[in-house]
Amino acid sequence: MGSVSTTSLPPRLPVPAHADRLREALLAADYTADGLLDLLGAPAYAALARSETVPALRATRGDSPLETLVRLFLLQRAVDHDKAAAALPLAEALADGWVVREDDAVLATVDIRPYGGPDGAQDGGNWFIVSDLGCAVGGAGGIGKKAEGVVLGVGGASTTLAGITVRTPVSSALDLGTGSGIQALHAAQHATLVTATDLNGRALDFTRLTLALSGAREAELLEGSLFEPVDGDTYDLIVSNPPFVISPGATLTYRDGGMGGDDLCRTLVQQAGERLNDGGYAQFLANWQHVEGEEWQDRLRSWVPRGCDAWIVQREVQDVTQYTELWLRDSGDHRGDPDDYRLAYGRWLDEFEARKTRAIGFGWITIRRNAAVEAGTTEPSILIEEWPHPVEQPLGDTIRAHFERQDYLRSRDDAALLADRFTLAPEVMQEQVGLPGAEDPEHVVLRQNRGMRRATKVDHVGAGFAGVCDGTLSAGRILDAIGQLMGEDPVILRDRTPQAIRLLVEEGFLLPVGEEDGEAAGQGSGA
Repeated sequence: MGSVSTTSLPPRLPVPAHADRLREALLAADYTADGLLDLLGAPAYAALARSETVPALRATRGDSPLETLVRLFLLQRAVDHDKAAAALPLAEALADGWVVREDDAVLATVDIRPYGGPDGAQDGGNWFIVSDLGCAVGGAGGIGKKAEGVVLGVGGASTTLAGITVRTPVSSALDLGTGSGIQALHAAQHATLVTATDLNGRALDFTRLTLALSGAREAELLEGSLFEPVDGDTYDLIVSNPPFVISPGATLTYRDGGMGGDDLCRTLVQQAGERLNDGGYAQFLANWQHVEGEEWQDRLRSWVPRGCDAWIVQREVQDVTQYTELWLRDSGDHRGDPDDYRLAYGRWLDEFEARKTRAIGFGWITIRRNAAVEAGTTEPSILIEEWPHPVEQPLGDTIRAHFERQDYLRSRDDAALLADRFTLAPEVMQEQVGLPGAEDPEHVVLRQNRGMRRATKVDHVGAGFAGVCDGTLSAGRILDAIGQLMGEDPVILRDRTPQAIRLLVEEGFLLPVGEEDGEAAGQGSGA
């Protein structure tokens, strides 16, 4: 990183006194996600995510303010004093500590990275994430072994969590383990009050900088572990990208939970239930152990707190050797002494062997507080599934719609279901699978092109039923018509089909139509 050290932290952090002036200068120079892509070009922009800076350095050899800002804050190279003065309010930036002067050169004290959110459209893409130098995840510096208390920038996990978060207007939101403040920044757009906590006090300072430089309102910032800083407060939304890595020793606070195995993630999920208001969501990224003699689904089901519905999606599974190698590379152990690396590798495997852990799962956890479940008047809806396939982010509306459909299904017996009307979800396609030239297909597949992008097999009745669902006729009347066309007993069809309808509704292929306004219930933009 040139003159930037990644093993020591700056003696002081910037202050946001003139953050508005710096923001104006960054925007005036088009120092935005779109502006960077236009300047660098797609290959150089993509190379930064692979920790390769040479293409970006070659693309910023000119004298424009944008090129100067990219070199200063993104690539973290020293820039000429006069060029810096032409690109930003230098006196204020020096006074507030965003940059320092060394002879005739100016250097950044923090990484400032344009950020457009998971869908590239948040606030026009004009947000900025502030983190320690060389610590933008997947950025120019990589991660490696950093000093204690380091604060990382935006990465794939951060944007994944932001993308799956339910974005409805709420009174209160909690970002637990805020880091550089990415989730708090998102929450500030739809929550009246945002509280951000972190065990690392420096992270709270960075969150303050991120919010100020992005033009967002201030958040309540509290230092402490897990839910300790918030006392007995409850929230409409809780989000956390916790330090979920399962490692022996837990020596790196930015990624290791400090508890044995997956206890930190379990504790976080279990304690979240009592911190939610009725109807509130808690959403996390997490790792969990696959333990010998135990179904991983049962392990996660035991995490779900009382009085809550849950949807847990396992996105990836790694065996213990893959997992160990991933995180030893993350910390840079593979670049050190080979004997030390082998010893470290052995310690990880010893830990997994002692815990009878054969693999590690990674995924998303969403829980929703439900007063009816709490009161025992309805059973909880708990879906735990493996879904390694591509999805369409953002998924917040898809997740919200999932829980709304569960509410609907629990409120309907088969007779009520057949009396209701449905519409086919947007962008659902039908595929017929069979041998070439065959008169009839072997089976029919319905496939979503949005949200989770699910596919499901249906029989001829199911395909015909879904195809004519436009919200005008009840399910029962459609089945009667299908029975007449196919020469089947409509009573038998009415008896056997509700289960298939429930599955199509549960997975988002069919959307219930509300009685009062005729709108599809639980549709959501990503459903």
